[in-house]
Amino acid sequence: MIRSAFIIGWVVLTTAIFGILAIIISFFTRTGNPVHIIARIWGRSILMVSRVHVSVKGLSNIEPDKSYVYMANHQSNFDIPVLLGYLPVQFRWLAKAELFKIPIFGRAMLGAGYVKIDRFNRKSAFESLNQAAQRMKEGVSVMIFPEGTRSKDGSIRQFKKGGFVMAINSGVPIVPVVLRGTWPIMAKSSLRINRGDVELEIAGPIDTRGYSIESKAELMDKVRSVISQKFYKAE
Repeated sequence: MIRSAFIIGWVVLTTAIFGILAIIISFFTRTGNPVHIIARIWGRSILMVSRVHVSVKGLSNIEPDKSYVYMANHQSNFDIPVLLGYLPVQFRWLAKAELFKIPIFGRAMLGAGYVKIDRFNRKSAFESLNQAAQRMKEGVSVMIFPEGTRSKDGSIRQFKKGGFVMAINSGVPIVPVVLRGTWPIMAKSSLRINRGDVELEIAGPIDTRGYSIESKAELMDKVRSVISQKFYKAE
């Protein structure tokens, strides 16, 4: 627990330092790309101090300059630094509104161009989804956790429909992203942080142009099937 306390202290310190830097830089960029690079350094610093090793598989499945909706399974608080640190593309988070209320961190997220979604306000949530869909049409990639929240036991939860509506409206392909190994590092109900190895696997893009809002359930099942098969196959 002493080690965990040190890591948590490091996270707080680096979030403040890099967050302030991101806020300052956000005033001098329209794209938000430099801010995302700062977030990448922040993520890697946390993983380094935590002694978490990350291996990446499937990079050849994506074109770095193409717009995608990245959808990853959500196992742990460490999913965020892993994705920021080791998915070597520019993307913007579609994140719950509560995160934007965190001092410094929330303002830095806004500066990076991340999109907040209010899970408790249906109208506001759909406005955010429409905003994200429009940004993707302009060439921006978005990252989302379709489960909505972290897994309680390391298994993959049911997916929520919002991200799929957004993907269909934008016509942008969905790229399933599989995270393995983050749950043992820091489970949802624990403050203990363990060292460990993490695998980040990028699956092939799934075209959304053949789907409509009425057939979104089929798309949800297809994406969840890809993530589940790759996740459980490795166990």
